[in-house]
Amino acid sequence: MNEPQTVRQALEHFNHEFVSAWQMKHGSLPSVEHDSDWPSPCEQKEVSDSEFVSWKPVESLKALDFSNIESALSVNIHPDIQSYYTSFFSANLPAQTSDGQLELLFAWSPEDFERLQENILGHIWMKRKLKQPETVFFAVTDNDDVNLVIINETGEVWAEKVGKKPHRKIADSLVVFLQSIEPVV
Repeated sequence: MNEPQTVRQALEHFNHEFVSAWQMKHGSLPSVEHDSDWPSPCEQKEVSDSEFVSWKPVESLKALDFSNIESALSVNIHPDIQSYYTSFFSANLPAQTSDGQLELLFAWSPEDFERLQENILGHIWMKRKLKQPETVFFAVTDNDDVNLVIINETGEVWAEKVGKKPHRKIADSLVVFLQSIEPVV
């Protein structure tokens, strides 16, 4: 396979690797407790006679965008951030880097995307109030107070302690970062 050139292609590749590795190890799709208040297009079928449902990342067929945030903040959200959060619905996906483990964050459903946008809006307002570079989170690490963020102005991936300025550059772009991680199953 050719190296992914876009965020969407890199996510598609990682999602495929995650699902394949999970099925190889567990013999089935991942499962999650079904919550009727938060249905998702990711849900595939019920698992036996339980309250669990099989799931997998699925392409977002609904037109999702950040125009409301861009309008509210008078800012252009970096195209990589937009592509990352609007391409697929998924549960959070565990991954491994040379620095440790993390979870990639995703919207579970269109309703969850709305909640995610509210969190991003609050995050950017906080960054402005603290007079720090505007960032958007996309992953949590195994270090409780460190998130992985994208610098909105440049698209670079950085580690950032909650409430602090980004402190360590991880990758030049989200595509480069996504190509460097491995799924954890």
